Amino acid sequence: MTSATTVVDAKGVGKQYPPSVSSASRLRAALRFRPAHSSDGFWAVRNVSFQVAAGETVGILGQNGSGKSTLLQLVAGTMRPTTGAIRTAGRIAALLELGAGFHPEFTGRENARLNAFILGLESEAIDDRLERIVEFSGIGEQIDRPVRTYSSGMFTRLAFSVAINVDPDLLIIDEALSVGDEAFQRKCMSRLRQLQERGTSILFVSHASSMVIELCDRAMLMDHGEVLLEGAPKSVVAQYHRLSFAPAATQPELRRSILAHVPDGDDDSPRAGMQQVVGIRAPTDEDIAEFDPALVPQSTVEYPKRGASITDIRLEDTLGRKVNVLLRGRTYRYCYRFTAATELEMLRFGMMIKNLTGIEIAGRVSHAEGGGLDRLRAGESVDVRFDFENRLLPGAYFMNAGVLARKDDEIFYADRIIDAFAFRVKYAPGETATGMVDMRTPGTDSGTSWQRAT
Repeated sequence: MTSATTVVDAKGVGKQYPPSVSSASRLRAALRFRPAHSSDGFWAVRNVSFQVAAGETVGILGQNGSGKSTLLQLVAGTMRPTTGAIRTAGRIAALLELGAGFHPEFTGRENARLNAFILGLESEAIDDRLERIVEFSGIGEQIDRPVRTYSSGMFTRLAFSVAINVDPDLLIIDEALSVGDEAFQRKCMSRLRQLQERGTSILFVSHASSMVIELCDRAMLMDHGEVLLEGAPKSVVAQYHRLSFAPAATQPELRRSILAHVPDGDDDSPRAGMQQVVGIRAPTDEDIAEFDPALVPQSTVEYPKRGASITDIRLEDTLGRKVNVLLRGRTYRYCYRFTAATELEMLRFGMMIKNLTGIEIAGRVSHAEGGGLDRLRAGESVDVRFDFENRLLPGAYFMNAGVLARKDDEIFYADRIIDAFAFRVKYAPGETATGMVDMRTPGTDSGTSWQRAT
């Protein structure tokens, strides 16, 4: 049973569909209290156990067909498990299939009222929140027209607005965090933050790994209906990327290695605190070292090599010295060597800088799409260099390295390394800039000027 601090308790949950996929067969199976199952049925979810604590945000990652959406439907109660049990507590608001629960002939306002009632709000509470729901959706006069006239974006905006404005104890979202334009997305993120602060638990599926890292306390990686890994968001995202880009022939072995992975217990969620990186420490006035050998990333992930390898990854200053403790305003060079084991064509060399939460800050590719180094024969190497002026503010950062190649009209990573290199930007006494990037005007002390108004 769920406790006062647990809103979801799933034990040994599985969902099997019978071999027949006809509509009549699915309906008959759905109407049974405990659907019949056989050894040759399709298991969409298999033996999944997990808990979601009150106030916790959990993200679920996985490739298409991995069982993510099915698991959310089981938690939401719109589908019964074949095996195991799920216990939930409190009011649940679920944003699952597009338009689920909406009557096409009802207006948007009528559907909002009906959905709020289904979610357990009393009439007085609905009256109090209805205008808030309508305003948040931003669909204007369309709110009083039948929803059958809505575009898919309007449909989802209204459904999302209802779900996040009924003050649920558990909010379940399936790939709906990218709906609408940038302004609406920002409003949604702000509202989700408010829900987190008031103690709402959130369980959501997303392919946007940066969003999982930014929002979640914990993440789960699913594949073929199983949970391969559960733990700190950044670690789970790294393995998700690794699995997603692996050639099909190597994925079974990769799945086994991920299943055998034992999390180190560090919670690198941005909401829980700073990520753990070996050697990262609070800088002091005496900290003038340009290279700290203890500053090594713990989260490095290498993609399967496809005929090449990246080595000798480093940052250099203008004198060619290896550095990983950087000063703002100085020019540095990111370098690596790329060696081909087989002949490769149309090579494009890339790099990316990310912050502690995995947000991509800046990146560069050597050639535009369609271009590249014509050919590299087996055994040949290329020294790759990216020069940049460091405008980053104090903190720890990670760098990726990757090389794209083309063969028989297929574009693929010949080699790619996530979090290949870590560096730190030193704190400057009297710091006035905030955020991640210094926006000062080149050639000025601060980029800021002022004068008294007359």
